[in-house]
Amino acid sequence: MPDVLVRDLDDASLERLKGRARAHGRSLGAELRLILQQAARQADLATARARAEQMTRRLADRRHTDGVELLGEDRRR
Repeated sequence: MPDVLVRDLDDASLERLKGRARAHGRSLGAELRLILQQAARQADLATARARAEQMTRRLADRRHTDGVELLGEDRRR
């Protein structure tokens, strides 16, 4: 797994991160990994939301079949 180096982090931020890690019972490295993983997931979620909204706008003027109606037809077969 690759390493990441963060330069020029101010002392106050580092102390807050260390305090957060202590409060969660984790090492500083584990806390930073979790923060970065959560940030990466949020970025992915924002991208997915944007794509879904784009798709919704693109399909807005089309007629869509009622899924309940289709399920009923399938069950009657």
